[in-house]
Amino acid sequence: MGEPSREEYKIQSFDAETQQLLKTALKDPGAVDLEKVANVIVDHSLQDSVFSKEAGRMCYAIIQAESKQAGQSVFRRGLLNRLQQEYQAREQLRARSLQGWVCYVTFICNIFDYLRVNNMPMMALVNPVYDCLFRLAQPDSLSKEEEVGGPNPSIGTEGCGMNGLAQLSASPLLSEVDCLVLQLHRVGEQLEKMNGQRMDELFVLIRDGFLLPTSLSSLAQLLLLEIIEFRAAGWKTTPAAHKYYYSEVSD
Repeated sequence: MGEPSREEYKIQSFDAETQQLLKTALKDPGAVDLEKVANVIVDHSLQDSVFSKEAGRMCYAIIQAESKQAGQSVFRRGLLNRLQQEYQAREQLRARSLQGWVCYVTFICNIFDYLRVNNMPMMALVNPVYDCLFRLAQPDSLSKEEEVGGPNPSIGTEGCGMNGLAQLSASPLLSEVDCLVLQLHRVGEQLEKMNGQRMDELFVLIRDGFLLPTSLSSLAQLLLLEIIEFRAAGWKTTPAAHKYYYSEVSD
């Protein structure tokens, strides 16, 4: 995970003034209102699925820059406070906008992946992240694939297609089951190390979801089976699984 260069950040979707604000926060965090910066990043992450997937890298860089410059954590405090506010209102967010909800889960998992305290994931984020993943694993979430962009037509149902999960990662619209699988690929192993019991409970839900009689699409069932096997193999893709899930679908 190293610190990324500033050129890697995808901030073109911001207006010119906000782009300048973010660039200044990265170079000279003491020169800007860091609570405002935190709110800007969270607000945009809830609206922009591409940005939500990588905002953690920017947040990590700003936190590092502020710590180095002033030994303070104004930005991190503002960021965590805002994440907590959105977490507490997560059901309202999901009811209002499934796209916003999926973006929020992507963003909080991204933050969990990047932020460290003494080189360990932040304990304060473990249960909120778990709670979000548990919500994604509920039957009504697993069966709502069509409401957030629908199935990706480039991914086959007899296998995820060539680089299937990579295609999901690149897709601007994700269903809740897509989001669940992608985030478990990203942070599942870290989460299990922090609280293995909750991961066991989550996978009971996922297995139950896989066995739902008729409400899951073939793709959703395939994704759930893939993540079950991925965890069973020690959060790794075995050669046989790679061949099955990532091989190119024949014409």
